[in-house]
Amino acid sequence: MNAQVISSEPKEINLSITETDVGILYIVQYELLKDSNIDFAGVIIKHPLTNECWMRINSSTKPLGEIKKATDSALKLAEDFKQLLNSKIKVN
Repeated sequence: MNAQVISSEPKEINLSITETDVGILYIVQYELLKDSNIDFAGVIIKHPLTNECWMRINSSTKPLGEIKKATDSALKLAEDFKQLLNSKIKVN
């Protein structure tokens, strides 16, 4: 995964993200939107042939800090899900 800042302002950031699956970005978007400091969080697939996604976040606080919190929360959610599956499914 590669990420590049397209534009950055004190309360808004636009990112270009390549070599990733849009599903991961949707999880981060979901975690962002649960926060009351986030005014807008959106993800689009720029073009299916280039595998480039764009993400825009508008926040009443620093957007990069909010992205960090959201990704940490998404990682914890994934770890909890993994532990749940491992406890319920036995693999021979």
